[in-house]
Amino acid sequence: MTIERRPLLALRDVTQSYQLPRTSLFGPRSSFTVLDGIDFDVCAGEAVGLVGESGAGKTTLTRILTGMERPQRGQVEFDGQDLWAAGAAERTRFRRSVQMVLQNPRSSLDPRMRIGTALLEPLRSLRIEGNHTRRIHEVLDQVGLDRSALGRFPHEFSGGQLQRIAIARALMPNPRVLVADEPVSALDVSIQAQVLNLLKDLVQDLQLGLVFIAHDLSVVAYTTSRVSVIAAGRIVEVGRPVELFTRPAAPATRNLVDAVLTVESGLAGTAL
Repeated sequence: MTIERRPLLALRDVTQSYQLPRTSLFGPRSSFTVLDGIDFDVCAGEAVGLVGESGAGKTTLTRILTGMERPQRGQVEFDGQDLWAAGAAERTRFRRSVQMVLQNPRSSLDPRMRIGTALLEPLRSLRIEGNHTRRIHEVLDQVGLDRSALGRFPHEFSGGQLQRIAIARALMPNPRVLVADEPVSALDVSIQAQVLNLLKDLVQDLQLGLVFIAHDLSVVAYTTSRVSVIAAGRIVEVGRPVELFTRPAAPATRNLVDAVLTVESGLAGTAL
């Protein structure tokens, strides 16, 4: 008997359109639909992937998942409640509970700010009370960093260490969902596995929901247990990564798989 888990964060029939500039002075403004009837969810203790070509709608979907944009139609549900129909207190809880890890930690960390101050910023901006020093030490232990890092500046760290710091900053408000947008694409291949293993451990140990957005299918297959493929603003295929990438059914998924660069295809001149 399987127990169906309720999604922690979910999009239900979400559509998002943007108005385009007028082509003439008095002409009507047309619109462009970026997302069209999107259904997407993640449960506690689960890592789900989102893949698609550039321009498929991943960035807009991410902005809606994190509450940065309100969808034109559909619902954003967090812990069973409609985010945009909830009160101010629930939206505050949402902002604390859903955090992002960005692609390039060098651009997301203030180079003039010591790491200890950078880790305090989420607690201050979200007005979270408690023993901040103890929380910082707890999070540093979770991401495998020494406390001596607190007094140093971002330029004193390697790329892998900076991404651990970025993950630590996202963990500071004690979130329930992490949205990771290309979190290892700016790292050396030798360091990528360390960060991916850290994310997998956090999902298991803290029962986090992880939304992992990436172009590298092997990275997605290693990190997630379920993948959604987005193309032209629609989810065209959902499934386990091994099945999805070895037996793709949707044309968009086949295109992604066929574009993977391997040593054999590169030497043969048939990749991409």
